[in-house]
Parts: sequence; C-alpha cells; structure tokens
Amino acid sequence: MLKTKRSPTAMLRRKAEVLFLLLSLLFLQGCGGGEKRYGLLDGGSVSFEELQGKVVLINYWAEWCRPCRIEIPELNQFARQHPDSVRVLSVNFDGVVGEDLSQQVQALGIEFDTLLQDPREALGVPVSGGLPETIVLNRLGEVQQVLLGPQTKQSLALILASSAL
Repeated sequence: MLKTKRSPTAMLRRKAEVLFLLLSLLFLQGCGGGEKRYGLLDGGSVSFEELQGKVVLINYWAEWCRPCRIEIPELNQFARQHPDSVRVLSVNFDGVVGEDLSQQVQALGIEFDTLLQDPREALGVPVSGGLPETIVLNRLGEVQQVLLGPQTKQSLALILASSAL
C-alpha cells in the first residue's frame, strides 16, 4: 500500500475537521433528545419536565359523559384556587381534534389547558374502563395514582395535601 505524506498543516486541518464533527454531533445529540412536548389546544405546548414541582392532574373527559360534565366545574375551580401548586390538563377520551375539539371544550366550559396528544402511553398508564378519569403526577413528574369517577374540590384537596405528592 502506497502512503502519501501529508504536510503538518494538512494533518492539523484534518484533525480540526474531525474534532469539529465530533463536537457538532455531541451538541446535536444534546439538543435533539430532550423532553417530550405536548401540543395544547390554544397553540402552545407543555412538557411534564417543566411542570416538575407542581402536582399535575390529567383529566380524561368526553362530550357524552354526564359525570364529566359535573366534574369539570370542580376542576376549573380547583385549578383557579391552586395556580402555584397544581396544573390541570385535559384530554378528550374520544380523540376528537380540530374545530370539533374546540367546540366541545367550549361547550363543556373547560377552562384549563387541553392536550392535543394523549400522554397515557408515555406515562405507562393503561386505558381504564370508565370516565371521568384523572391521572395524578406527583411533584417529581411520576404517576402517583389514577382516579376513577368524578372528583370534587374536596377530594382533590385531600390528594394535594397527601404527603406522597
């Protein structure tokens, strides 16, 4: 095999190119593998990582669900009463999207943010057999419990006061 002799400047340039490439790859890996963001109906987005430090309630509802209609005003009030310690999010159980979702949110009077993607699978929570359902994330962003049936301000206050959160 015939080797060609490179000048010291060419070898230094080649090493700099390789080093630049490696650093670029490391930078891109750090930027690309970040937290999962979920789109919001209002056009923003949220990640559960940025909500750490708050208790997160992810409420599943459907337009046809009577207990959901009873629970939503309670969740609205609870969210207003605890803005610094709780974040309430909603997910449409039926997967409704677009203008239909906006109309249903408005018709049910949901005042808290609505997620456009269901985080259930990412959180490792199986689908339940009933509605309403609320997934509770503790202040570390971990699934603490799953609540079935309509919640009240009082039942949510007891959960918030729990030492486990």
